Amino acid sequence: MKPAAWLRLVLVALALTLVGAKAGYAHVRSESHSVWEINGGNIDLVMTIPKIESARLGPKGAQPSDQAMESYLGSKIYPIANGFPCKLVPPIEALSSAPEFRRFDFTFKCPNDKNLQIKSSAFFDVVTSHTNFAQIQNVATGEFVEELITNDHQIVQVTGGEESKLQTASIFEFIRMGIMHIFTGVDHMSFLLGLVLISRRLRDLVFVVTGFTIGHSLTLGLAVTGILRPHAEYIDALVALTIALIGAENLAVSTHKPAYFALSLGGLMAVMAVVQLLGFGGMPSLLLLGAGLFTANYLMISGRLQDAGRLRMVITLVFGLIHGFGFAAGLLELQIPPGRLAELLVGFNVGVEIGQLTLVVGVSLLVIWLAKMKWTLPRPIVVDVCSAFLVGLGLYWFFSRAYV
Repeated sequence: MKPAAWLRLVLVALALTLVGAKAGYAHVRSESHSVWEINGGNIDLVMTIPKIESARLGPKGAQPSDQAMESYLGSKIYPIANGFPCKLVPPIEALSSAPEFRRFDFTFKCPNDKNLQIKSSAFFDVVTSHTNFAQIQNVATGEFVEELITNDHQIVQVTGGEESKLQTASIFEFIRMGIMHIFTGVDHMSFLLGLVLISRRLRDLVFVVTGFTIGHSLTLGLAVTGILRPHAEYIDALVALTIALIGAENLAVSTHKPAYFALSLGGLMAVMAVVQLLGFGGMPSLLLLGAGLFTANYLMISGRLQDAGRLRMVITLVFGLIHGFGFAAGLLELQIPPGRLAELLVGFNVGVEIGQLTLVVGVSLLVIWLAKMKWTLPRPIVVDVCSAFLVGLGLYWFFSRAYV
C-alpha cells in the first residue's frame, strides 16, 4: 500500500479510536414520563418514574421516601403562568403503579391559562442526559401534544408565546426560521460540507443537493403534518451517522479500499446491536442492524463505481429523508397554528434551501478563490483530512446520541 494510503487509514483509525474511548463512558438511557391535564387555570400532573431513576436520589442508591420524592419533584416540576410559578395545591398523592415504577399526582392552581408554560428540571442535576416524555392535554381546546423535555429544553410553551407570534408572522419570518435552522445546526452544516467534498464536478454537486432537497422536503412535510412521527432521539443519531458515512465514502473512494470501511462501519453497527440485545441500552437492535447493512452495502457499491454521481443522488435522497425529520424536530417544539401550516412549511423549506445553497456555493467559491491564489493544499490531502474529521465527528455524535 502506498504511504499516502497508509496515512489516510491511520487518520481514520485514530478518529475511530478517539470515538470509541469517548463512547465507553456512555450509559443506559435515563428517562421519566409526565402527563399534564390542563383545564383553564387548574392543572393536574401525574409523574411516573422508574425506580432505577428514583434510586439516584436516595442514600447510597436506596429508594427515597415518598415525602423526599414529593419534596424534590415539587421543587423541580411545575407550570408557569405569565412568568410566575403556579401554586401547588396539597396534598401530593403517591399513586399505585407497576412494581418497577413510582407515580405521584400533583395539582396546581394558576391565575389563568393565557400564557402558560410547563417546566421540568428533575433529574438533570444527577443525569444531564435525562429525558422526560411529556404528554399535554388541554381539556378546553381538546389539543393534545407530546414533548421531549431535556436538559437543554426544560421549558415547554403550552399557550401564548411562540404560538401567538406564529399566528401573526409573515412568510418571511418562516423563511428566516429555515435559514437560521441551517446556520445554527452544526450537524447539518457538517453534512453539507461532506457533500461539497464528495462532489468532484459541478454536475455531481447538483445531483447530491437535488437528492438531499427532495428527501428532506418530503419527510419535513410528513412529520409536521403528523402523518409520520419517528422517535426524535433515533433521528438525531441517524443524522450523525450520515455525516460519518459521507466522510467514509470519500476515504473509501480515495484509498480504493471500500471493503475496509464497509466492514469497519458495518461491523461497528453489528457490535452495537449485540450490545443492545445484551441489555446495555442504546438504539433498537433491528435499527442498528439495518443501518449496518445499509452502510456496508453502500460503501462497497460506491467505492467500486467509476461514476457514482447518479447513485449518490439516490443515496442523498435517503439521507435527506433522515435530515428532514431532524428539521421537523425544531418545528414540532412550537405550537404551530393549524390554519398556517401550509404557509409555514413552504416558507421554512424555502429558507432551508436558501441556507444550504448559500453554504454550498459559499464554500465552493472560497475553494476556487483559494486555488487561484495558490493558497490551497493538494485536493487529495484536504479531502482526506476533512473526511477523516467528519468520520470522527459523526461517530462521536452517533455514540453520544445513541447512548444518552
